[in-house]
Amino acid sequence: MSSQTHLALVASLLRRGRQVERLSDGISLLALAYGLAPLAGAPAPVIGALLCVMLLAAGLLQKYWGMRVALDAELFAHLATQAATLSPTTRVLDQALFDLGLKPAPVDDRDWQARSRAALRLMRQQLLCLGVQVLLAIAGILCLPWLSLVG
Repeated sequence: MSSQTHLALVASLLRRGRQVERLSDGISLLALAYGLAPLAGAPAPVIGALLCVMLLAAGLLQKYWGMRVALDAELFAHLATQAATLSPTTRVLDQALFDLGLKPAPVDDRDWQARSRAALRLMRQQLLCLGVQVLLAIAGILCLPWLSLVG
């Protein structure tokens, strides 16, 4: 696979992180609404508040990973258009990231295969946070009605 095709494919995969972020944002907003419902006079179970805190924490972690994935998606898309001059462009990119404090060293010896795997690992972290949110939301939907009957 050519460098241009590889970089474009990775950029396309990373752009899917935006859809993950939207779904996570929806879950976070629902958790926030449920957590703020007691201000409108709704009952406030402690376990519900704890669930909301965990949902929002997972949502914030997902947001962090999502921002990193979005940055990488844009960088890979830009580099796909610069495939002919990838080596000098890579050095300039590494230096710029270092100058902005986004990279610990100005020189990175990794090839673009390794960088692609690292970027996709970030997306897996983002998906993991969404998975935690979904599992917590399902657990809340299934358990909270029963807990309100007991207590």
